[in-house]
Amino acid sequence: MITVQIVLFDGFDLLDAIAPYEVFCSASMYMDNALKVDLVTAEGPRSVTSGMNGLTIEAHDTLDPERGGIILVPGAAGDVEGDGPDSIPVILGKAMNTGLTTKIKEAFERQDIVIATVCGGSLLLAMVGVLEGRHAVTHRLGMDLLGATGAIPVPARVVDDGNLVTGGGVTSGLDVALYLVERELGSRIAHEIEQLFEYERRGTVWRAQGIVPSTHKSLTDNEPSIVVNQTTVSSEILQNEKTKISVFDGNWDTTINTPVGKLEVELYINTSTDVIQGTATQGDETIAFLNPVLCDNRLTWTLPITKPIRLNLKFEVTVDEDQMRGTAKAGLLPSSKLTGKRIN
Repeated sequence: MITVQIVLFDGFDLLDAIAPYEVFCSASMYMDNALKVDLVTAEGPRSVTSGMNGLTIEAHDTLDPERGGIILVPGAAGDVEGDGPDSIPVILGKAMNTGLTTKIKEAFERQDIVIATVCGGSLLLAMVGVLEGRHAVTHRLGMDLLGATGAIPVPARVVDDGNLVTGGGVTSGLDVALYLVERELGSRIAHEIEQLFEYERRGTVWRAQGIVPSTHKSLTDNEPSIVVNQTTVSSEILQNEKTKISVFDGNWDTTINTPVGKLEVELYINTSTDVIQGTATQGDETIAFLNPVLCDNRLTWTLPITKPIRLNLKFEVTVDEDQMRGTAKAGLLPSSKLTGKRIN
């Protein structure tokens, strides 16, 4: 018996989940019920409310990370912009803070499980750090954010990275499920379902195989890899900029208001050696600034964070005496407000 577990969480996108559900149920019909399809949650059987229109679906089982087969994670349906309670980042953040995170991490460690995502489902997994260095795709509006988590974004309809298969926009759920049926069960059953649905898969499934096109850079070279290290990252400052940059010197207590919660971060900035040196401490983790630059009295730098989600954030701050103000941003996430005060 082959098992497919389709994960539901409050605010999930209906089509992301139901389109694959119908494909896999049809596959089961053509296999004399040798394939079992379950709607599951991390918490167990319960009613789950979808995003936007609030349609309720019953999940009848608990996500089991030790059950071989396929686990499919849909995205969220909600507001694309803003950071209100019905926005996609907030919905994904709430799902991330459930038992779903731990169970998905456990499933990734098994050799007999394929993890599949549709649309924003890959963002949900990426934000908990399990897609770092993996090829993946999401909705086109989330590709920058996907890259900011350390994943390698690929602009394809479906991306096959071994035990990880991801789909792009909402309707790609059909393509992901049909591809998995073909990959795992064979082309005859996949073709029969296409005939039944009167639908053919779109686009070429991308894999990291074959000859790299000579007219394009390799996809893995599109974005420089950001490596977290504990060494000081510095940027040369012209002599006439010394006075401007020195106002940033000191230890700063800062608060970043993100769509998924507040971050309390202590910043240390030093420019006494004519270079910008900075670190950020969050809890017991200290990370060096990457590529700090002063321009028009604004200091910018990049910082990889791991809590509450894994992201590479771009910071931009200004200082007025002992007060710091600015923003932190990653991909389509709304800019998060940063405020802070110098403590010494």
